[in-house]
Amino acid sequence: MQLPLLALAMASFGIGTTEFVIMGLLPEVASDLGVSIPAAGLLVTGYALGVVIGAPIVAIITNALPRKGTLMGLASVFVIGNFLCAVAPDYWFLMGARVVTAFCHGAFFGIGAVVAANLVPPKQRASAIALMFAGLTLANVLGVPLGTALGQALGWRSTFWAVVVIGILAVSAIALWVPRDIPHSAGNIIREFAVLKRPQVLLTMMMSVLASASLFTVFTYIAPLLRDVTGLTPHVVTYVLLLFGVGITIGNILGGKLADWRLMPSLMATFVGLAAILVVLVFASADMVAVVATVFVWGILVFAVVPPIQMRVVDAAVGAPNLASTLNQGAFNLGNATGAWIGGAAITLGVGYVDLPWIGAALSVGALGLCMVSQSLERRAGGLVVAGEPACEEG
Repeated sequence: MQLPLLALAMASFGIGTTEFVIMGLLPEVASDLGVSIPAAGLLVTGYALGVVIGAPIVAIITNALPRKGTLMGLASVFVIGNFLCAVAPDYWFLMGARVVTAFCHGAFFGIGAVVAANLVPPKQRASAIALMFAGLTLANVLGVPLGTALGQALGWRSTFWAVVVIGILAVSAIALWVPRDIPHSAGNIIREFAVLKRPQVLLTMMMSVLASASLFTVFTYIAPLLRDVTGLTPHVVTYVLLLFGVGITIGNILGGKLADWRLMPSLMATFVGLAAILVVLVFASADMVAVVATVFVWGILVFAVVPPIQMRVVDAAVGAPNLASTLNQGAFNLGNATGAWIGGAAITLGVGYVDLPWIGAALSVGALGLCMVSQSLERRAGGLVVAGEPACEEG
């Protein structure tokens, strides 16, 4: 079943590339469209809000539809959205095109994860989901730096044209390789929204929001920070983004192993490390070698929190299989939007690029606080309580 999983990974690679590559092209986009850097940064916010709003809506609309057809439809929306980005005549058209593209994001990953799990034997489900999400990780290692380099060399629109090609290939691969007879239990998705009433679900999703906001408050403006503060050339910035991608790949693997070992203690320790490395980034920004090393470690830590948070949400959201993955995507992208907006607002108010990591560190400390509250509630209840009973007794 490697070919169907490869098809899903191809689509996730394209989606991940179009989401994150805009950060490396902010100066080019802002200059070409005649807007400020903070205004261009709102393109990140617009995309993320599109995911947050679109994920539950699309999940409801497609709940009863065949899984293969749904995935092909979502991937096709992705292609159309990126085509509109490539031909956008002005800033607001580009913003609308980004939102259109984002609508397929959360639902594709939510449905795709369930499909991947159903394509393999039960003992291989986690590996199948990981293989699908490997496309997203690879997007940060290769897609973002290569897309940034392409955009800097041939204009930012060329990057979106390249993503259109990737999207067409992904749709074709899904059509050819993903089987039609995928098991699917529609269920009552409206009733499953009751999972949002559970305190542990809400706490964990708020951790996701703050962790992501901590990243995007700084990372949205990483290109101008490295150019204007550190003095790196656009060419060198591309290599730094590549190194960051390698870091998040390592962090994703490390976070999974830590989550299997001791989930909550390792999550709290990672939040402490994340806050600390962002403080270090403030002082390392003036030195080229120091900033490169710091960005690499930052990449490791920022994605080391993802697997533990994902496991925590799934454990706390038991009984809501059709929404668990989608809720994670929504929470993550709400943090993306919030972080990009906070960073842009801070710059508009006169905060320098070099001081943005202080804000990111404060958000990480907030996530640590929520983690400690969640752990405290779990200890008082004698376990992770969901719907009134310990999760271990339900599973």
